[in-house]
Amino acid sequence: MTTAATPWRGIHVASALPFTDDLSVDYDAFADHVRFLAAGGCDGVTPNGSLGEYQTLTSEERARVVETAVRAAPAGFGVMPGVAAYGALEARRWAEQAAEAGATSVLLLPPNAYRAEREAVVHHYREVAKAGLPVVAYNNPIDTKVDLTPDLLAELFHEGLIVAVKEFTGDVRRAYQIAELAPGLDLLIGADDVLLELGIAGAVGWIAGYPNMIPEATVRLYRLATSGDPADLAEAVRIYRDLHPLLRWDSKTEFVQSIKLSMDIAGLNGGACRPPRLPLPPELTARITADTEAVIRKGYK
Repeated sequence: MTTAATPWRGIHVASALPFTDDLSVDYDAFADHVRFLAAGGCDGVTPNGSLGEYQTLTSEERARVVETAVRAAPAGFGVMPGVAAYGALEARRWAEQAAEAGATSVLLLPPNAYRAEREAVVHHYREVAKAGLPVVAYNNPIDTKVDLTPDLLAELFHEGLIVAVKEFTGDVRRAYQIAELAPGLDLLIGADDVLLELGIAGAVGWIAGYPNMIPEATVRLYRLATSGDPADLAEAVRIYRDLHPLLRWDSKTEFVQSIKLSMDIAGLNGGACRPPRLPLPPELTARITADTEAVIRKGYK
């Protein structure tokens, strides 16, 4: 659960961004979605992540998305914008914009214009930390080709540059290495389909995809998986087994289209993606539809 001292903890939903028929940003629908997630028990949102299609937004759109999220957020509901950019100075400017808008923390990828060396990675985080908001590192070497290894995370943490890491490698063994090398660095679950494993390993937050569709069920699953109470584990495993066929789509290349499709099936405002993401092929649409409908039939929402 988030607190004023640790606003990056708990469930921050990597919020999907709705568009109108002409693919303009639908800010009113996005504000409604933020309120829907808060009502579903989530602790915050992470706008302008990959699920929010930030790479396709203009600077004006990207800034307004953050402002919209902050205005729609009820008291105590966190806003952790993604501030990724090719350049450290640009990423710092996005962090400053987030601070001015009233965000509570930021999520930062390492530099990803090239396979950055260690010194460049550290400098990148130093620059963005100057904005003054708590920085959550985002480790996604699959897409960025830069791996925030446990020892590098420890260096960033001990210098006071980051407060937490969104761990997306899928290697759950890293949770224990991170805890050994950087006690006090908060571990945040970075992929829906390792929620239980990282929850057991000590995660204190989840930057999440499928709560966009089923917030109440996923909030319950997260609370059970991270309670530390052995009595909760059996129920967590049961729910996790039910949801895992859906949750694993969060780790696939088509995760944005998949989650938006699931939202549409559930009666929410998912909708189309901006190019270069294209509509899913029929065979994937059928598979995701079946997985989504199976979860709905079991009563999850």
